[in-house]
Amino acid sequence: MSTESDQHRLKLRQTRPDDYADIAEIMDRVYPGKLDGAWTREQFDSQMHRFPEGQLCIEDNGKVVAAAISLRVKYSRWGHNHKYWDITGNGYLTTHDPKGDVLYGVDVFVHPHYRALRLGRRLYDARKALCEQLNLRGIVVGGRIPGYRAHREEMTPQQYVARVRARELVDPILTFQLANDFQVRKIIRGYLPDDQESDGYAVLLEWVNIYHTEDSDIIGGRPSDVRVGAVQWQMRPTRSLEDLYGQIEYFVDAVSGYQADVVLFPEFFNGPMMAPWNDQGPAEAVRQLAGYTDAIREQMLKFAVSYNINIVAGSMPEYDGEQLRNVCYLLRRDGTWDRQYKIHVTPDEVSYWGLKGGDKVKVFDTDFGKIGILVCYDVEFPELPRLLAEQGLHILFVPYWTDTKNAYLRVRRCAQARAIENECYVVISGSVGNLPKVENMDMQYSQAAVFTPSDFAFPHDAIAAEATANTETMLIADLDLDNLREIRSQGSVRNLRDRRLDLYELKWK
Repeated sequence: MSTESDQHRLKLRQTRPDDYADIAEIMDRVYPGKLDGAWTREQFDSQMHRFPEGQLCIEDNGKVVAAAISLRVKYSRWGHNHKYWDITGNGYLTTHDPKGDVLYGVDVFVHPHYRALRLGRRLYDARKALCEQLNLRGIVVGGRIPGYRAHREEMTPQQYVARVRARELVDPILTFQLANDFQVRKIIRGYLPDDQESDGYAVLLEWVNIYHTEDSDIIGGRPSDVRVGAVQWQMRPTRSLEDLYGQIEYFVDAVSGYQADVVLFPEFFNGPMMAPWNDQGPAEAVRQLAGYTDAIREQMLKFAVSYNINIVAGSMPEYDGEQLRNVCYLLRRDGTWDRQYKIHVTPDEVSYWGLKGGDKVKVFDTDFGKIGILVCYDVEFPELPRLLAEQGLHILFVPYWTDTKNAYLRVRRCAQARAIENECYVVISGSVGNLPKVENMDMQYSQAAVFTPSDFAFPHDAIAAEATANTETMLIADLDLDNLREIRSQGSVRNLRDRRLDLYELKWK
């Protein structure tokens, strides 16, 4: 089974009856010769019948590669000393209670070939979202501790769990669950008597739904639909692709650690790689830089899949032997990708590099909403964002590179205007620092920011977040898409609705 990133087409969905063969294959691989391997067909069908919403999986190109099984219980009925086969109805989920107050995690398993992609985390996040949607108190799981067997002669289960919680030991399951915000409640003896690796012990863990409302039929949910991140990137001498990848991964890891849906990188963030050709002139240096573009895109796509975060990959040069263009890649966490070319090139880009502009703009569908991408100078032309707004734009991403404060302020002021006139969010980010040995990219000025429309549902200054100027950092902001829907229908002013289309219109030739 290949796991090459350019072949991934990951999709999180509810499990279907015809997924049994794939799921049985995974379970047999994960539990070979222990814990009875895969569920029987009868157990699987019963799980699907009892609680279809709680059965989740991730497919890759149509084949299931990871899955999670859950049920809903009235937890007071079971208490803290329950046993696995009792609370799961011997795997048939006959204990499922449609009026239960807790989501109980039965199992999570990932195909061994896919364990580097953090699919378990995606399934845990999906369980949390289901718990919030159903307005349950939280999630309870009985976690195996397979690493305990190697230490049982030297410490008790309580001591082992304490060492794992203190990060002094790593347990394949407990460490993962603690990293996903689960809290230890109790150690259970005899939870799974046949689990020799855990010596029959399990750790009862709980995740609390902070959005749970008592005695309410209102479905719980997150107050913010989308969490965005922006990297304010330090330009520094870079000797190799591996050095560049390390810097990229550092920020992808950091932003994804905040459960962000997307992260934005700046325009020409890979500019330091031009240094070896600086003496050949900027036109040749940027064409040599373009030779790295495909490899960088592929590596960033792997990061998107592995860290479960969508990446708006700033911009990079693309050269086909005749035309040099500036391209921004959208790298989705499901393994797919798309591109947006910079439409307008600056006089400087023409004179130094011979850059050509693209010829179309589009709205991209993502798992968090409809987005647009305009590279730097493009945001200074109001026609482009308006065309995107007419296609349902929610968030506009603007990677930029500016060398002076007045150049930055052109981008910033125009981005703020685009957010107001198109009733959308706009995320901008650039690079900081200096590159003495890279002609035409030797100075940087940036202050990353997230802009909003200007109305009562948004911050008083229409700025959701902004970074400290000229400092390497990252920016995180929560954006509520419902506020956009509200302003477009009930706002104090309605810039999109109130256009005089009887007098004027905008057309793409």
